[in-house]
Order: sequence, then structure tokens, then C-alpha cells
Amino acid sequence: MSIDIQRLNQRLASAQPSATYRIMDRVADRRAQGAKIISLCAGEPDFDTPKHVREAAIHAIEHGHTRYTQVAGVRSFRESVAAKFRRENGLDVSWQDTLVCNGGKQVIYNALAATLNEGDQVIVPAPYWVSYPEMVQLCGGEARIVMCDAGTGFKLTPWALAAAITPQTRWLILNSPSNPTGAVYSETELRALAAVLLDHPHVLILADDIYEHLIFDDQAFYTLAQVEPRLAPRTLTMNGVSKAYAMTGWRIGFATGPRWLLEAMEKLQGQQTSGASSVSQQAALAALEGPKDFIRESRSAFQARRDLMVTLLNDTPGLECVSPAGAFYAFVSCAGLIGRTSPAGRVLHTDEDVAHALLDEADVAVVHGSAFGLGPYIRIAYALDDASLHQACEAIRAFCTALR
Repeated sequence: MSIDIQRLNQRLASAQPSATYRIMDRVADRRAQGAKIISLCAGEPDFDTPKHVREAAIHAIEHGHTRYTQVAGVRSFRESVAAKFRRENGLDVSWQDTLVCNGGKQVIYNALAATLNEGDQVIVPAPYWVSYPEMVQLCGGEARIVMCDAGTGFKLTPWALAAAITPQTRWLILNSPSNPTGAVYSETELRALAAVLLDHPHVLILADDIYEHLIFDDQAFYTLAQVEPRLAPRTLTMNGVSKAYAMTGWRIGFATGPRWLLEAMEKLQGQQTSGASSVSQQAALAALEGPKDFIRESRSAFQARRDLMVTLLNDTPGLECVSPAGAFYAFVSCAGLIGRTSPAGRVLHTDEDVAHALLDEADVAVVHGSAFGLGPYIRIAYALDDASLHQACEAIRAFCTALR
């Protein structure tokens, strides 16, 4: 009698690893072999964490803020989070209406794990962040993908939303600005979606606002519970410090929403990771309460990089790039490359072929758009200095020009 000791949880066994991290692993392997790769796949700012935030972390260490914290977060930080939601998003919340997690990803996972049962559906507009459908599946739900192509600006329309809702719909996940497209929902567009949601009181809403401060061309940012307060009792508004303050490695995410949901998420987190890092919470508090020069400066830098990338990519044979309104990603159509053959003899049948060929033959790493639910596209993260971006685009152009 044989025993299958390597048997895995069925949900985990059927889940897919992150496509972004798979590409990053390939980059690490190539670099270990001596290749000089320009990586345009990592979703994190290339700037250092602001000095006053780093100093706050050092102060916290030197003054003994190195112990366990409450699962839901240190009260002083939760008060700062609530003040942020009131000040920047017009949400009437107190510190008791907040939860601090180990990164924004844990906020989303905890919300889904705390609420999904077998047969529950989660509406996920595509293109989507690669982790949304996998987290839904791991938590026992079914991701109901709604395609949102270039014709709608990669955004969910009220008609598509209404058609996707069923009696089994438990959540809608809405990400603005979007990873991977940089699409941003206007106040008018959110109001139109809210009108649909008001007719379906069984649907919860998860607003992933992690790129909130990276919006270009002087556009204003709006979140769903802000434009339609009647949805607040069933909306989880998620944010964090990773993108706005270049604090990806500090692992701090936070949310506000109905207390019954936050209490369930806290209960789950208490048996999972417990509270977030005490030092990181003190640093994040300094970020939220300190000067905002860094946000303005980094946003300006990213906007200039966006303009550079859009120009260079649209000058490349076979590529088309719509100017993104936010975040630091360009979602680039590579339809003009499909079916062609690379200088090394690789036939480009798919956008994934394009991504691997660029890495192997041009020493530039990008992520294929089909990993985000829509091909043939490639996602390019322009969170690098201008010289590196110029070099990467020159290499991409040389590759595309040499195709036959």
C-alpha cells in the first residue's frame, strides 16, 4: 500500500504561481549567469523610503517599539489611518473602523477568506492584478471574469457589471488606478457603477486603492464609498504605504469598512500572522502624518517617465501604447508582433512568447498581458531611472525591428 505523502490541499494544487514572480525568478537566473537584464516587471517604486520615515523606524527601535502589537494594529497608527481616510477620501470613520495588516495583499486575502463559501462568486474585471483570481480560488470562491478591453479604456462599464451579477455574487473587486493598465475611474464612472450596485444589496465591494496617489495630469482621485455613501456599509476600502511612500518591503496595508467584516478579518489574522510589524507601523505612522513632498515629487517623476515610455513604445514597430492615467505601468498591445519570428528563430505565437523572447534575446524583462487576463499585451513597469528606460526601449525597438 503506497501512501501519497506529498498530497496538497486541492485548492492550492490547482492555484497558479504569480506570473510576475516567475519572470522575476527568470531574471535572477539570467543575472546569475552574468547577463545584464533591465527589469520592467517589478511593481514597486525605485525610490528610497523617505528619510523622515526611515528615521521614525530607527527611533522606534531605539525606544523599544519592538514587541507584539494588537492584532488589528497599534491604536495610534489606527487613529492616523482613520484620519487619512477622513482627510483624503471623505470617509466618516473612527479608529475602531480600521484594520492594519501585513501588506495590502493580506487585507484582500483576509476579506475573501473571511466571507467566501463554496459557490460564492467574485466579479473580477480584466485586465486584473494577477493575484485576484488565485486568491478567490484559494478561498473557495469562483472568480467571474468580466473582460474590459481597450474599447472601454480597460474599465468596467455599468452594463457589463449588471450582466455579471448573479444571486451567487458575493464581491466586486475594483482597482483604481489599475495594475496592470493604469486606468483610473472618474467620479462619473464610479457613480454609474454605484447605481447598479445599489440595486443588488447582496454584493460586497472591495475598493483596492493602493495606487491612489499615483494619478497624473492633475486628475482627482475618487473611491466608491466616497461618491456613494449608501454603499459604505458593504464596502471595504483598502490602501497602504507601499506605493505612495516607496515602502513595499515594510509590509503595511490597512482598510476601513463595516465592523462585522473587520472583526472577522481580525479574528482570522489573529490565528494566522497576528499583528503587523511594530517598527513598520511606527514608520507608516510617520509617513501618513509627515510631509507629503515625496508624493508630489515621485508622482511628477512617474508622469514624466510615462510620457517618455508612451512616446518611445509607440515609435516601436508592432507595439501600441495608450497613455495610462495612473500607477506606473504601461499596458502595451503587441498584436503586431504575433506570428512573426525572432532573430533567434522563435515563433511568437502568444504574448507570453513575446515576453520570454524579450528576456532571452533583448535582455529586457516584461510580463505578458495574458497573465493579467487580456492578451496580446505586455505590461511594462516604468519604475526605473530615465537612462535605464531609454536603454530598455532601444533594446525592445531593436528586437521588434529585427523580427521577420
